[in-house]
Amino acid sequence: MGTPMEDSHRGELPTRTGGLLMGIGFGGFIDGIVLHQILQWHHMLSHEESTKTVTGLELNTLADGFFHVATWVFVLAGSIAMLASWRQGRLSPNLQFHAGLLLTGWGLFNLVEGVVDHHILQIHHVRDDLGAPMSWDLGFLVFGLLLVVGGWLLHHRGVATLVNKQTARS
Repeated sequence: MGTPMEDSHRGELPTRTGGLLMGIGFGGFIDGIVLHQILQWHHMLSHEESTKTVTGLELNTLADGFFHVATWVFVLAGSIAMLASWRQGRLSPNLQFHAGLLLTGWGLFNLVEGVVDHHILQIHHVRDDLGAPMSWDLGFLVFGLLLVVGGWLLHHRGVATLVNKQTARS
């Protein structure tokens, strides 16, 4: 028999917090690894500090490193939230439930990071290597919105499946 903490939510749906936090973190990793490192379209501060000098590249690489630490913290927090949910006795998420939250979190990352870093602070743009990056910045936001909508729809299919299984057991 579990402790009171472990049984406090027995049989309830999984929490959404873990999947959303992990999705935000994974979205940041995808941005940092693909756009910053592989394609090298921009770095964290590349609109403010040129990457054409060694000093500028060093500063941008340092900022990218702190950005990756932040994304890692989101993934860690999401993992801890999921473990806590299971310890409370909640149901385990099915693939649609969890993948939908990961996609939704990734989209939320794109929307917040895109609005704050690209438009408000203007510390970088999706394509700092181009003269007119606005269309890329707007495309980034549209992609984020599509991830949120598609992810949330997939998540709700997963919720329905869990509810149907739970009802069938009753």
